[in-house]
Amino acid sequence: MNNEVVLESAGTLHGQLQRGLGRAARRAADTSGAGEYVFDCIRRDPRWDFQCETRSLYYARLVVDLELPVGPIADHLLDPSDHTDEDEQRVILALRVLGDLVRLSRREAAVLLREYAEEGNHWFDALDELIELRDPALTLGLDELVAARCDDATLTDLVAGPPNPVIESWAAREPRVAAALAAHRKASPAARRTGGPGGGGRSERTESELLEMARQRDDGAVAAIFELGRRRAPALLDLAEELLPQRPSRWGGAVCRALREYGPEVLPRARAWAAAHNGCEDMALRILASHGTRQDIPLLMSELRDALSRGDWSDAAGPIEGLGRLRAGEAVPLLKSAWTESTYAFLRPRVLTALTRTAPHTAEAYTVEGLWDCEEGVREIAAQSAPLTRDTRIRLQRLHHDPAEEPEVRAAAAARLM
Repeated sequence: MNNEVVLESAGTLHGQLQRGLGRAARRAADTSGAGEYVFDCIRRDPRWDFQCETRSLYYARLVVDLELPVGPIADHLLDPSDHTDEDEQRVILALRVLGDLVRLSRREAAVLLREYAEEGNHWFDALDELIELRDPALTLGLDELVAARCDDATLTDLVAGPPNPVIESWAAREPRVAAALAAHRKASPAARRTGGPGGGGRSERTESELLEMARQRDDGAVAAIFELGRRRAPALLDLAEELLPQRPSRWGGAVCRALREYGPEVLPRARAWAAAHNGCEDMALRILASHGTRQDIPLLMSELRDALSRGDWSDAAGPIEGLGRLRAGEAVPLLKSAWTESTYAFLRPRVLTALTRTAPHTAEAYTVEGLWDCEEGVREIAAQSAPLTRDTRIRLQRLHHDPAEEPEVRAAAAARLM
């Protein structure tokens, strides 16, 4: 089975479904063949960033709204290639869609989840999805599978986290699960009581001493960098010029995190970094996006235009945030393009925030569309700001009452309906 993703144009329904756009969810019901596009997206995960982007609830809702069967998802999961393909990304999205279908009352999806947990190559991912559903009735008998397949380390990972009725029910019947759960509960209070290593007097050291410690590039260096950041010490800017142009490292990452403590006082240095292209320009853009003034709009516009032309969506995030914060009306055409074209759905909450700040009237259509978006961040913003019409009220009612929806979105929808 060929699972290679071919990204379609953003002007097509298929391309819009791949991007998780709300307009596609609204168009699908009136378009013949839309169901096959939905299944193609589930089979060939189109996300640009598997860690940050969400699609499962979006596709699960489409399966429900279009009254699609789960058979094609079963065919994908249980294809003979499953036992030779070690890449779990082949099945992760499909399994999560099944989990959300169960939350949307399509209980037959749970049968398929169980079947894959029993027979599939990536059985643990299906098991994890069943645990997340928190319904012991869906997992009866799987405690024997867990005991047979999980070593001690895997069991420890399985029982970690907040109390879960599925784990509790397994522990009542399976001694190994009970022992792992007891060990986890015993260890948790101790872990909470045990703090990090002592401060070693870092708060009492001078900035020069801290800078010297930071240059040692050992475990103590990271703590020294954070202390310099807490003090907003100018010396950390000098250290940034030493570390950031080099290969990525934990110390350079610590400098970037520590510089988040700084405010407008570092704008002159940030502007110099941006102009010099000395290896510090990424950090410079973050600072300008957070604290820049209107004089920085041309640079942010240039960086956004360049990022969009390259399709480098992560590089577009900072300029979008900065232009939105500065209410730069000249950025609206680029923001609209980013909304439609970007294959990185996690960018859209930033785009929608920027649009609502820079062009509230233009943003209205995007907030309405956002009520159907794949990203919960977009749906939350949309629920807070979309104009109230008959259609949007119906959609807000659904978001409010949907048990599969994120709590923040449900709360925002409920607030608008009051």
